[in-house]
Amino acid sequence: MSPPEEHRAVVVGVDPDPSHRMAVAWAADEAARRRVPLRLVHAEGVPTGGYRKREVRPSWEEWNQALHEAGEQVLREAVDFAEERQPGVEISGLLAEGTPAWVLREHSHGATAVVLGFRHLGRVKEVFSPASVALPLMAHARCPVVVVPEPEHITRHSHFVVGVDGSAHSAAAVDAAFQEAALHGAALRAVYVLQPGGPYGPLDTRATVQECRRLLAETVAGRGAAYPEVELRQEVVVGHPVEELAEASARALGLVVGTRGHGGFTGMLLGSVSQGVLHHAHCPVIAVPSPHPPAARGSGRA
Repeated sequence: MSPPEEHRAVVVGVDPDPSHRMAVAWAADEAARRRVPLRLVHAEGVPTGGYRKREVRPSWEEWNQALHEAGEQVLREAVDFAEERQPGVEISGLLAEGTPAWVLREHSHGATAVVLGFRHLGRVKEVFSPASVALPLMAHARCPVVVVPEPEHITRHSHFVVGVDGSAHSAAAVDAAFQEAALHGAALRAVYVLQPGGPYGPLDTRATVQECRRLLAETVAGRGAAYPEVELRQEVVVGHPVEELAEASARALGLVVGTRGHGGFTGMLLGSVSQGVLHHAHCPVIAVPSPHPPAARGSGRA
């Protein structure tokens, strides 16, 4: 069953650890900029160490009640934090049953964006932590997914970076990047990563670089007219997409990528490049889905 109409709200997944609030802060600020509601969602389907109570006996009823009470407290504290940060935003909270990836995917239908936090714990630990929600959610969400790193990313620069590969999917990412830059009063850096040994063959010809510049220019063409206030910088760089985009993210307010692509970004979200960007980016990663995402299959559990 689909969740109720979100009215284009910004949806944020609430972490059980109250000390991690960057995702909620980012989502609250984004809702204020866009003048849309903010919905905080906490999924109580996955127990964490913070839920354990010595006085709770190992019975299903009492364990379930303990989870529910702890979830309510986590959500209440997060809502209070968001209301204090952005008192002018319409804010609501929802305690949902199910795995975080499935719950947030369901609430991505009709939402402006889904925001969640990400902590760099190491590849093995992240498989068994809430951070593992990011990749399945980015692969199946019906709206942009924003992954906000902990701790806070601070930069003196004021620009967004968008990865471009010439596909229709990266064009959707460019649209989202222009919008984010305009909302933040920031510039935009559009980067085409030319990977050695990629689809264009040897890189020792000027024609190869010129072709990449042409594809980059075609992808961003026309968008500047819609956002004349956004200063645009176009670049073709040679290297590995993960390394180049991660380096660019260190000086950016956000890194925008598409959920499908070709060329330098083959398998952007489901392969090594996407996981590398997620693990190595220094700023929030904004993953923009393809214009016509495939219908979900199976029971909906991600």
